[in-house]
Amino acid sequence: MLKGKEAVWAAGAVHAVGRANFLDDPSQAPHCKPKTIYDFFDIAESTGQNKSKQIRDALGMGVMSPDWTLPSRLADNPLVWMVQINGLMIDIRRSPPELQRLANEKALIPFIPAEGSSPDP
Repeated sequence: MLKGKEAVWAAGAVHAVGRANFLDDPSQAPHCKPKTIYDFFDIAESTGQNKSKQIRDALGMGVMSPDWTLPSRLADNPLVWMVQINGLMIDIRRSPPELQRLANEKALIPFIPAEGSSPDP
């Protein structure tokens, strides 16, 4: 990531994070099509797509990646709440508050759903 034009890297980064958060889905607010991002940075769409893919591959970014989900969308991302207990994957939101607190203390989940708390956006 040390070579190339800043505008290309910036457009690729915006698209990569936006893609992980469904930015191009018109049913979401806000939303924006990739072409709009690339036009803003004045680069070709194919160049921006390639750079976005490079960034996503290098950083392990995928759709709904908990590490790349915006704080304001964490509560709605089901992957954030999947925790493995004794070899079984569970949705921690359906567990007792004590188990949620323990998962939060171990930094397995970002906040305790039973307490209605959430991170500041």
